[in-house]
Amino acid sequence: MKKAVFFDRDGTINSDVGHYYIYKVEDFIFNKGVIENMRKLQERDFLLFVVTNQGGVAKGEYTCEDVEKLNDYMLDQLKIEGITITQVYYCPHHDSISKCECRKPSPYFINKAIEEYNLDRENCYMIGDSERDIESAKRAGIKGLKIEANESIEKAVSSII
Repeated sequence: MKKAVFFDRDGTINSDVGHYYIYKVEDFIFNKGVIENMRKLQERDFLLFVVTNQGGVAKGEYTCEDVEKLNDYMLDQLKIEGITITQVYYCPHHDSISKCECRKPSPYFINKAIEEYNLDRENCYMIGDSERDIESAKRAGIKGLKIEANESIEKAVSSII
């Protein structure tokens, strides 16, 4: 069985300062320490995943194509740095429009990854900047590590390794 770290996207991997929704490549800026710390995890054989709510799709603020374009950009930039994200999962729904099974704090995507990639729950972690990230981890039976929005993930990663 494999070990893994799940990351929230906006506010954890990238800065969301000045934006309610991040969906344009020109607005995407990695938070300090993300690349170095993802590299540390990868060097210790952790698989890396992204689980993100993108409710702006349901609200008509942007499209799934916008989300996928931005995710591709993020993945390409990480790949340049030698970092591989195993899978990006995103929920395009929003509770104000309709209920779904995949929006955090639901553990849907974490559980899906655990099953699909044969992950060991005891060695899986979620790093996020909101209570719903931590609640999602708790519901999936993995450890949740909360950071402040746009804070370096270094302390969280240090506690994992």
